[in-house]
Amino acid sequence: MNVDIVPRYATPEATNQVPILADYDAFGADPVLAEAIAVFDADWASERLHEAGRTVGSAGVQELARLANRHTPELRAFDRFGNRIDQIEFHPAWHELMELAIGQETHALAWNRPAPGAQVARAALSYLWSQGESGICCPISMTYAAIPVLRQEPDLWAQWGRLISSNRYDRRQMPAMGKTGVTVGTAMTEKQGGSDLRQTQTVAEDNGDGTWSLTGHKWFFSVPHSDLFLTLARTQEGISCFVVPGWLPDGSRNGVAIQRLKDKCGNRSNASSEVEFRGAIGHMIGEPGRGLRTGLSMNQGSRLDIAAASAGQMRLAVSLAAHHAQHRRAFQRALIDQPIMQNVIADLAIEAEAAGWLAFRLFAAVDRQRESESERLLARIGAPIAKYWVAKRTPAVVVEALECHGGNGFIEENPMARLYREAPLNSVWEGSGNVICLDVLRSLEREPDSLPALLDEMREAEGEDRRYDSALAGIEGELAEMARDEGQARRLVERLAVMLQASLLLRHAPNAVADAFIATRLEGRWAGHFGDLPGSVDAGALARRAVPAT
Repeated sequence: MNVDIVPRYATPEATNQVPILADYDAFGADPVLAEAIAVFDADWASERLHEAGRTVGSAGVQELARLANRHTPELRAFDRFGNRIDQIEFHPAWHELMELAIGQETHALAWNRPAPGAQVARAALSYLWSQGESGICCPISMTYAAIPVLRQEPDLWAQWGRLISSNRYDRRQMPAMGKTGVTVGTAMTEKQGGSDLRQTQTVAEDNGDGTWSLTGHKWFFSVPHSDLFLTLARTQEGISCFVVPGWLPDGSRNGVAIQRLKDKCGNRSNASSEVEFRGAIGHMIGEPGRGLRTGLSMNQGSRLDIAAASAGQMRLAVSLAAHHAQHRRAFQRALIDQPIMQNVIADLAIEAEAAGWLAFRLFAAVDRQRESESERLLARIGAPIAKYWVAKRTPAVVVEALECHGGNGFIEENPMARLYREAPLNSVWEGSGNVICLDVLRSLEREPDSLPALLDEMREAEGEDRRYDSALAGIEGELAEMARDEGQARRLVERLAVMLQASLLLRHAPNAVADAFIATRLEGRWAGHFGDLPGSVDAGALARRAVPAT
């Protein structure tokens, strides 16, 4: 009798392993996104968003993202002859990702195609691409946010507008006028000041020909290979804003010496740096001495974009966790069929859904702000609120989603590991939590009508749920006192964010989602940890709704 003998050293075939979540439509599989773009007048972009969803959900883009983070940017300060060149070498995967995202107009759709819902449509692209590779979203977001600022200067826009709006990415680091498209960056913070831009020490000297020479040091210059960037420097009138090209017409670097690239814990595919300005030639933009206002006007767009990107990261985390639970078995059942896991995934999905609705509602306010003062005020005060809260909640969602995978989520082959390192970044980019909350207080003081605009938005859901009505009455009674106390700024912003989210869910989300959100986030029975939904919530149905269709 022949008997097959398995060698003792043979590794058993792997079983009960989860198939990779790949080659799916991240737009079509999202239970929120299609509804949000329809509500906010952007459903004309559905075909484009399906294309983007298939791109970011593809195995090919996942491999490009892995390679771009595995082989991080390197600084080539000098050529082989000793000439200073300050070039950054990227893995080809980085450039392929940039080409794809810019080709889909993720940086400029809202400006290139101004139609109802255009800001929401472009935000949806940002939301989706943050699920593909967050590292490329930094230059794309800064380019998006810089466009309305640059448009204020007709001569500058005439020179640069066509290249900035182009959907043809050009990887070459060279003078911009020979390229097919360019990106825009910012260099604001310095060692001594950090987020306090009033401490700017870089100085600008008037050259008498419409240009200025900038000398100083910037502590955090993200994307230093940008073709054009905005920065701050001191003049006789005070801190002013300048537009500086990365290269001079003769092909040399424009007085920008890169000192080193930052060795970051996440966002590793993207190059961030410290630089010295050594007589960099720039053009003043905006009024002399009013550079902080000009720079912060750009921050408005990038902060709101952070909210959309963070919501996208939440959605990816929930999708990966729900997909894992659908296919992984333990104790004779799929994880998605086990009540305790259902509760966790349902709770995570509710958080992600609320984040998405908040971000897209505020982009809709940007769309409508020219026709409505209340929408302008809502966009102004809502951007820092959404940036603070959604970015702050993202790491908690990602950590819990990672735990749903067990040890399999804590290895580099799993995209959860990269997402885990990425998740905290948006809370510190464009202002950390305290800075953002103080900005909300300043906005309430400088534009007092923004508070009624917020309350009017919340009142749109009045009468839909008695628990919500009770919470709304409570916050209306406490707002004035909290707004006067800087120490309560975080509490104020958090409560405003959650009330806005509850209002939006009541109006636009399924009843089960709104009910679960209010029962936990507003009624005070929630521990703050995920998996704490009350028994009255059908957690199984909400968890299965979060599983992405592939």
